[in-house]
Amino acid sequence: MTDYSEEQRNELEALESIYPDSFTAHFTDGEAEANRLNHLTRLTILSENPTSFTITVTSEAGENDETVQTTLKFTYGEKYPDEMPRYEIFSQENLEDNDVSDILKLLELQAEENLGMVMIFTLVSAVQEKLNEIVDQIKTRREEEKKQKEKEAEEAERQCFHGTPVTIENFLSWKAKFDAELLEIKRKRMKEEEQAGKNKLSGKQLFETDHNLDTSDIQFLEEAGNSVEVDESLFQEMDDLELDDEEDDPDFNPVDLESD
Repeated sequence: MTDYSEEQRNELEALESIYPDSFTAHFTDGEAEANRLNHLTRLTILSENPTSFTITVTSEAGENDETVQTTLKFTYGEKYPDEMPRYEIFSQENLEDNDVSDILKLLELQAEENLGMVMIFTLVSAVQEKLNEIVDQIKTRREEEKKQKEKEAEEAERQCFHGTPVTIENFLSWKAKFDAELLEIKRKRMKEEEQAGKNKLSGKQLFETDHNLDTSDIQFLEEAGNSVEVDESLFQEMDDLELDDEEDDPDFNPVDLESD
């Protein structure tokens, strides 16, 4: 017959020596608590009381010395290790929700595979490796984000200096847009010219709308009266004009006129 209490006690002692800084035992009733206080350096399992304990697991330092951490809480059942221990994420630091979910799935898988054997060390070791993977993933993700930002910055700079390469597709797209805009401008211009033509009055329409147009010039002259001044200096007397007399020309020959 398996002595489950003995196996549990032996495992706890081994765990205490492996994880001296992160191991804490919790007992659920007053008697167990008194026992714990009397034996601070050695763990004792009370036969009728389930023992629960926590182990804090921290990843190796990643980029910028950052780490991820989780505290696992385990509780022995009466027939552990022939039955799986109860486990939960007691607390965590720097982990995403999906990371916590992955750790719980990992614990379930490892517990099923190691059923019948003491398994806490195996479970904790698996979580330790998982945390190291998460730190590596964070580093990789940040490097990829950095490369992506650098690539986008280089592309923006290239576009600024070189513009967009012309291809048949983007040229046809640009031309269709340009033609549509040009057609719209022509339509607006034709509409404006048509509207202006409708608003322009013919001579007949002008006289019909303003009956004073036929007498406006005469009225203007009458109103001007003698106020119109003429600068006579702009004109010369006929006698002052120097006109060439053909007969005074020594080279004048009337015969030449008759022959013409």
